Amino acid sequence: MFDIGFWEVTIIAIIALLVIGPDRLPEFARTTGLWIRKARQFLSGVKSDIDRELRAEDLKRILKQQEEFNAVHEIIEETKATITDTTKQISAIDDPTDATESPANQSNSEPPPGNTPPPHAPGNASDKAPKYLRNPR
Repeated sequence: MFDIGFWEVTIIAIIALLVIGPDRLPEFARTTGLWIRKARQFLSGVKSDIDRELRAEDLKRILKQQEEFNAVHEIIEETKATITDTTKQISAIDDPTDATESPANQSNSEPPPGNTPPPHAPGNASDKAPKYLRNPR
């Protein structure tokens, strides 16, 4: 973590022995160890809180995506239902032998005899020919 080697630790111990003295050095080492342990616990707590928040943010993002997917899924299902209904309606229109159609409805689909267009009267073929064909040279 701090990348301290053996010789650096030895020099720090010798300086601490000279500055603090041999009588108070064990108590100082104990207090220092306690503070280091508390600092590590604090740092691990902060790290776990950050990880927990990141996971919560990930979960919120995933839930938001899931809500979007659900909305898209609902639209797809509605579209499928509409397509199915439309297909059924088209097949009902295209099927002339539909059992739901009564003979009265079938007779209504034919045009009444009085409304039929008159047959085309035979006329002079030259009337129907283009102008350049009517006057041969």
